[in-house]
Amino acid sequence: MRNRWRFALLVAAALAGAPAAAQAQNDTGLKTETQERLAAANKAPSDLIWNLLGLLGLFGLAGVWRPSDNDGYTGDPI
Repeated sequence: MRNRWRFALLVAAALAGAPAAAQAQNDTGLKTETQERLAAANKAPSDLIWNLLGLLGLFGLAGVWRPSDNDGYTGDPI
């Protein structure tokens, strides 16, 4: 149960962090190629639906693990 809370807090911390903001221009006043590419990518539709679908899949993987009745003194049955 503790691991689930830790995982939930880790996910919440990852989602709460904001990406670093890029500078609009460099010293010359012209945009770099990377800045132009990022600006063009920001105009594209968001991939939020795919991110949520992937997150749902990761939560689904938690159901694949079966609970262990291992007491620590013997090995898990196969």
